[in-house]
Amino acid sequence: MRQATAVGASGQEWIIEAYGCDGAALTDVARLRGMFADVAGALALRPVGDPLWHQFPDTGGVTGLWLLAESHLACHTFPEYRSMCLNVFCCQPRAEWDFNGYLKRELGAGAVSVRRVERVYSDTGQGIALPHLRR
Repeated sequence: MRQATAVGASGQEWIIEAYGCDGAALTDVARLRGMFADVAGALALRPVGDPLWHQFPDTGGVTGLWLLAESHLACHTFPEYRSMCLNVFCCQPRAEWDFNGYLKRELGAGAVSVRRVERVYSDTGQGIALPHLRR
């Protein structure tokens, strides 16, 4: 089976987990709003409206979602575990960005896992075995 890469129309999705973060930073909506603005600026994303935020009363954890012309930017923080999950989905290719260095610097993360997934929308009739389909 051939691996699908940049065939036809494609985009990228980054799935990022940050561990050992500063718990207070993970409850600070203004700081997280700044993180969204930094990511959007660095990747030349185009927000549609303002981000939405929800802060949980018991843990102070935050869920944030920003609708983008390219798709979405979302985060979920878990201050009780000192961790955060960040998801960036772009329907058009983007250059790589140093999520690892940024989250270590801005949130005090001790470890960061960054997975990049190539999102292929069509095999354009070339018979490419898309990873999510069995033929």
